[in-house]
Amino acid sequence: MNANRPRLVRPRHGRVFAGVCAGLARRFGISPFMMRLLFLLSCLLPGPQFIIYIALWIIVPNEDKVYSHA
Repeated sequence: MNANRPRLVRPRHGRVFAGVCAGLARRFGISPFMMRLLFLLSCLLPGPQFIIYIALWIIVPNEDKVYSHA
């Protein structure tokens, strides 16, 4: 794993709904607002965006669970 990139976790602070967009934004180094905007724009296209969001909500761990075990 690349040490320069943060882990993909759902942050405890800065969430709007489940923290998926905020976690992805932190992971890829962009603002959470931009990630949320990209997600909303992607909803205009056909595809499984909501299913992927729910899957990430289930799969990606909370920040406090990951760092409490470290």
